[in-house]
Amino acid sequence: MLLYVLESNGSSPGRQGFCMAVAADAEMCGSIGGGIMEHKFVEMAKARLADGMDMEPVHKQIHDKAAGKHQSGMICSGEQTIFLHRITAADLPAIRNLLASVSQHKNGSLILTENGIDFKNEIPRKDFYFQQASETAFTLIEKTGYKNKLHIIGGGHCALALSKLMSQMDFYIKVYEERDDLNTLRDNRYAHEKILLESYSELGDTIEGGNNVYVVIMTFGYRTDDIAVRALLKSSFRYLGLLGSRKKIEKLFAEYENSALDKAALARIHSPVGVQIKSKTPPEIAVSIAAEIIAEKNRF
Repeated sequence: MLLYVLESNGSSPGRQGFCMAVAADAEMCGSIGGGIMEHKFVEMAKARLADGMDMEPVHKQIHDKAAGKHQSGMICSGEQTIFLHRITAADLPAIRNLLASVSQHKNGSLILTENGIDFKNEIPRKDFYFQQASETAFTLIEKTGYKNKLHIIGGGHCALALSKLMSQMDFYIKVYEERDDLNTLRDNRYAHEKILLESYSELGDTIEGGNNVYVVIMTFGYRTDDIAVRALLKSSFRYLGLLGSRKKIEKLFAEYENSALDKAALARIHSPVGVQIKSKTPPEIAVSIAAEIIAEKNRF
């Protein structure tokens, strides 16, 4: 049984796109938000799998005990709409195509309707599209594969720690480095791609901008940071951060004040990068950067 959150509003614990699978032997994976609400739907799925009975495909849940109907049993406020679908042989071709696309790190379109599952290789313009025609009829289109790209400039200890942390989230990770004998680059098994450059000046022609593109500069020195900044400044990213001590950042930007570089673009750089939590070790620095990136990703 597929359980999928079609829509969510307010402080709902289950967000649009949250999903889980429940098998007839009670094995399960994923989540639609947890708590008593999820437990209720898991038990419903198990019961329907066991008895083979039909069920309503769409269930609205309101997380407020004052609600007249559709109470979820939770009091966190907000609401979510959940789709329950028994997987059949008719769904298998779409599922196989979806798995093949995801395994190749490609984007595509997962299409859910009250009739079941479909998949197309076309990439939708938005991460999610949802339209509900009636209480039971709807169309949900989700952009599958990684929805965000993270480019880490520099392959040192902080890059390794950041790659490890961000690999748990919805980011396709690329790490760029000039040094081909760097042990931390060699040991980085979390990045999807590791790219060796002759010079960081190549970055401007290598990395495309975009509203789902995040870039963090953390090279091994002041001058290489400067080369990377200058190469990337002509592109527009959702997030551009620069790692370094406050003193180094101040010196670098003082030089930029007397340059012809775009001052508005410079002002958009997050520097020093990350949420200021007095981080010292690479894992702590990674946490501070990840927190700032997530805050930017979820800002809209």
